[in-house]
Parts: sequence; structure tokens; C-alpha cells
Amino acid sequence: MSSPIAQVALIGCGRVSGHHCRSIARTSSARLAAVCDLERYKAEAYAEEFGVPAYTDYREMLVRHPEINVVAVITPSGMHYEHSLEILREFGRSVVVEKPTFMNVSELDEVYDTAESLGLSVFPVFQNRHNRAVWRVKRGLENGELGEVRVASVRVRWCRPQSYYDLAPWRGTFAMDGGCLTNQGIHHIDLMRFFGGEIDRVSTRMGTLGAQIEVEDTTVAALEFKSGALGNIEITTAARFDDFEASLSLVCEKGLAQIGGKAVNELQVYTPAPEECEAYSEDFTGSVYGNGHQVFYEEVGAFYEKGAAFSVSRQDNRNTIALLNAFYVSDETGSWVDPFHCPDSRRLGMSDEALADLYRTPGMARSSLDSL
Repeated sequence: MSSPIAQVALIGCGRVSGHHCRSIARTSSARLAAVCDLERYKAEAYAEEFGVPAYTDYREMLVRHPEINVVAVITPSGMHYEHSLEILREFGRSVVVEKPTFMNVSELDEVYDTAESLGLSVFPVFQNRHNRAVWRVKRGLENGELGEVRVASVRVRWCRPQSYYDLAPWRGTFAMDGGCLTNQGIHHIDLMRFFGGEIDRVSTRMGTLGAQIEVEDTTVAALEFKSGALGNIEITTAARFDDFEASLSLVCEKGLAQIGGKAVNELQVYTPAPEECEAYSEDFTGSVYGNGHQVFYEEVGAFYEKGAAFSVSRQDNRNTIALLNAFYVSDETGSWVDPFHCPDSRRLGMSDEALADLYRTPGMARSSLDSL
């Protein structure tokens, strides 16, 4: 009898979904089973490329394909919570959730509570943790080669003009997207935690300087780690007219590490072993998403095939979303905020039913589904 594998269906067929499809195709313990998008032509493009069925209604897809055991939720960020809950509760499938997994901690807790009560799983996507440069720095921290972190700095200086936000109604909204911190900066602030440990407090200021949108396109913040280390972030999509820099640097007790490139894929400085920088850098030409999604799906496949533990726990995911919200709450209150003792942001993930309706599959009665 063959080992079980991850039978994956995708809902939401935007640009990153193609990268998911290709990553699954390269993974022996995972198989792409079906794709779904409200706009049929998007689903059919991936269906034709990868030889799977296309749907515009994920409910129909899940009824027609009982072999599907995990659904990748790649819809607008503000819909992750609603879609994940329905897939867990109504269809009994586990979920892969793209970044940012959820807009606030309350959403995350309800989804995980639901999954755990049903014996299902949530697989959050933090693919940049699998980059070679990231892995090398993490190893240097764990084996004492770098010593303790003293200062951590993030700089993201990218260009997102008005035309970018005008591509779809969900872009540039607090309900569905979040600004530069939530959309573009989430991986960098996650890596600050990944490298430096938990953060005690943050102080943030946000601005909207380069586009006519309701969310921030510029964020600066200071922060203090529980270890006593200090940090700062500067994240903007108001740079013009190119993506100039995306870097994360660590000033440590025994040396300096800096990672840059399109998606933290280049080990630019590593003073304990500078000769290793080239070996631990990857060429992401042609794909800002890099190679981490394949490693991600290998982990998902190993979970189904061997019962292997997934590398990002509920608490790990929760702490990154708590930190994300703390930056917004600090800006909202004008004060220092402790990520572990603050409410959800009043802006991020705010309700907008009219906007959400644009990304909801029209309801179908259970009796109709059962007859398919």
C-alpha cells in the first residue's frame, strides 16, 4: 500500500498561485489535485498548464474531489480567515495559508482552535525561512558563531505606484490588504523574530506618502527585544521609480550578518566566514518568490507521508501576527506597545462586507452540493 501524500487544491489563482503549482509539481510527496478562482480564465490557465480540473466554486470542487486533503488559501489577505474557517468546518480539509496568514490574532486563534478541535492542520507560509542565506545566518546564531544579537535592522525601499494599487479593489485597503508592513514587510519582520527572538515593545509611525490609498505606504519603527537587543525597521513602497533595497542586518557580539537581494536571498555580509557569502546566496532572477515554496510543500508532504512535524508552530505563527498588529496599535495609540499584551488593531482587518462580497463564492445549498 502506497504512503499517503498531500493532495492539494488551490483557491485563488493570482500570480503567486503559479509558483505554488510549480512547487507542488516538483515535490514527490505532494500532488496538485485541482484549482479554483472566481474568474474562470485564471483557473483554466493553471488547469491547462498542470493538467488538473478547474473550478469557479471551491465548494463544488471539494465535493467532487474527496481525495483532496489540504486546500491552499491564496485569496486576498482579508479573506484568509473566512475561507479557512469554511474549509475546516464545512469540508473537513486542512489549510495552507499564504502571507499574511491572518490579519489579527483573534482570527488566527479561532482558525487554529477550529482546526485542532477537528483534528486538522494549518500550514502557514513563511517560505523565506528556507532560503540558503537565512539558513546560514540562523545556524551561525544557534552555534554561537555570531554570538548574541545586539542590533537588528530592516530596510525595504520599494516602488509601488498608484497603478499597482488600482489593479484590484482589495489592494491598499485595511480590510483586505494592509499596507507596506503587512503586504511587503511581513517576511522581514518575521525574520527579525526568527533571528533575534521575541520582542518586548515597539514604537511605530506610519504615513501614506506616495499613493492615494487608505493604508500606510511608509513605516518606521523602533523596537526592543526581550534579550535587550535593539532594532529598527524602515519599510516603504513610496520609493521612486524602482525597488532599490530589501535587506536585514544583524550586528552581533562576534560579527555582522547582512542578507539582501530580491527576497532575502543574498548573503551579502557574513564576517565570521566571508568566503561563504557566495555559496549561501541564490539567484532569484525571474521569480521574487524564490525556492522556499518547494521546501514548504516538501514539509507538508512529509507531514502526510511520515507524520513529520511542521516547522512553524501555532505559537510561532501567532507571535509574528501579534508583532504585526503591535506595530499598527502603536501607531494608532502613539505609544510603546507590548506585542504580547495588546488588542487587535482597530484598522487592520476591519470589516467591509461590500468589499468582501467581491471575493465570496455565491452560496450553494447543501442539498445541491450533495447531489453533485
